[in-house]
Amino acid sequence: MAQQPTLKHSRQRDAILAFLKTRKDHPTADTVYKEIRTTMPNISLGTVYRNLSLLSDRGEIIRLSCDGKVDRFDADTHPHYHFICKQCGCVKDISLPYSEQIDQLANETFDGSITGHTLCFEGYCSDCIS
Repeated sequence: MAQQPTLKHSRQRDAILAFLKTRKDHPTADTVYKEIRTTMPNISLGTVYRNLSLLSDRGEIIRLSCDGKVDRFDADTHPHYHFICKQCGCVKDISLPYSEQIDQLANETFDGSITGHTLCFEGYCSDCIS
């Protein structure tokens, strides 16, 4: 795999990544923007989107597109699964071991090369079923 080019240092990108590392709720770009603006009032929404895309493309964060609605972002880049609530839309990590066997099974039936998978479970969170 080719080494990624070195990026020019960016305080905005550092702040976005640091913020995401404090969160387990997989915030949207709008949530990231609103939080970062509290300490960097001149940051634009476009800058937040560009940096989230860059961080995702570089593998420093994960972009989740599980529900077909708004993207969510996760600083935990180890392979893991997610749950999305069909009622309130919350996104949570699932404590389930990542299965490389799924990749192997998919490779047996696919004319190409499977290198990994993402999986989002859906249903209702404990807050919505109470």
